[in-house]
Amino acid sequence: MRLEACNLTVSIGGKTVCRDLSFAVQPGQCWGVLGQNGAGKSTLLRTLAGLYAPDAGEVRCGEAAISAMPRRDLAQQLGVLLQNEGGEFWGTVQDYVLLGRFPHRRALFGYSAEDEAIAQQALAAMELTALAQRPLNQLSGGERQRASIAQLLAQQAHCLLLDEPLQHLDLRHQAQVMKLLSGLQERAVLMVLHDLLWAQRNCDHLLLLFPDGRALTGPAAELLTREHLETLYQCRLREVAVEGERCFLPGV
Repeated sequence: MRLEACNLTVSIGGKTVCRDLSFAVQPGQCWGVLGQNGAGKSTLLRTLAGLYAPDAGEVRCGEAAISAMPRRDLAQQLGVLLQNEGGEFWGTVQDYVLLGRFPHRRALFGYSAEDEAIAQQALAAMELTALAQRPLNQLSGGERQRASIAQLLAQQAHCLLLDEPLQHLDLRHQAQVMKLLSGLQERAVLMVLHDLLWAQRNCDHLLLLFPDGRALTGPAAELLTREHLETLYQCRLREVAVEGERCFLPGV
């Protein structure tokens, strides 16, 4: 199940985010979206998720346009992690993660033993088992972020869209999350990132959103150059090698 953008043109508030953008995220691929603040990364992700209508073009999940898919079917195929979640949740961490199973729920009330087991696996993957019965609103920002990722994992969608999944996370949990997401071999994964090092280490493809609405897509090894990145971020960069690994630092 792949996620495909077909001749997509997106704008918001009079600003063009992208024009005639086409690309496909295949199962087993991990894409990173890079760009300046305000470039439209979140708007593009919301468009790919079917939460924001494009000016032109369409988004397809498998062979179907997402605009024509029943919401339950779409939720079984496409999972989304947003930066900000509206409202407040008053249940436990386990209750919150179980919401990821809602598109798959067969009974009118409650969840099956299989749903419970999948939620427990997701909690364990995010090191939240010990906090499962704690109210979600008592968690720290980083713990809540891990709970949101656990909910997404419990959803078991074929395509995953994540807007800044590393926000609020400490270094160890950043590494844990990136290793997990980039290792989902049967999933198509696309995430908005700000840290070039994680993009370089864990993403095999990139989408660069430039301030003027241009976009570049392709293998990460080809796009992660100083020339591309200086144009992208509009600042000078220094390229250095640390134990054989390339790093890009602001040249200011």
